[in-house]
Amino acid sequence: MKTGPRYKIAKRLGPSVFEKAQTQKFALSAERSAKNKRRGRGRTSEYGKQMLEKQKVRVTYGLQERQFRNYVREALAAKGAKPTDRLHELLELRLDNVVWRLGLTPTRRAARQMVAHGHVMLNGKKTRVPSAAVSKGDRIAIRQSSKEHGMLADFGDRFLERQLPSWLSWNPKSMEGGVGEVPNAASADPAGDLSAVLSFYSR
Repeated sequence: MKTGPRYKIAKRLGPSVFEKAQTQKFALSAERSAKNKRRGRGRTSEYGKQMLEKQKVRVTYGLQERQFRNYVREALAAKGAKPTDRLHELLELRLDNVVWRLGLTPTRRAARQMVAHGHVMLNGKKTRVPSAAVSKGDRIAIRQSSKEHGMLADFGDRFLERQLPSWLSWNPKSMEGGVGEVPNAASADPAGDLSAVLSFYSR
């Protein structure tokens, strides 16, 4: 997915869209830019706010517009669930996002590459599809031949330094784990205002 100059996009959409932009130095720079923009612009329309939230969520998960729109359509058509909850589940339960949530990679982009290169097993089978949908009860593991690969070499030590999301489990020694429950807003913060996102596409 081509996103152009990353820090420029992060200043417009917020630091959450790129993990490497989440630093104090960037936050101060973004705050100065925001003040300058407020001086030169009037009030943002409701449509503009909704578009901004849509872009923020889409870029955070690294999705193309068509792919993101399909997730929104599925969420709006869901029966027995709030569309916002369903959209949140669809985004969080992508395999690349789960790999990132487990801390196996520093960014979601790196997680997509890890999956695409065949390092990840889903329910005992190697998959190269970053968008593969993961469900409650599914098992995720690192392929045996990949356990000493590059960024994974010292993963056991790094894993002890981070907090695992409550809906995921992971054994750093065997390099495998799973999804214990469906993520919600409390266990996995939404990347943006999903209500605004759904309103944007419902126009």
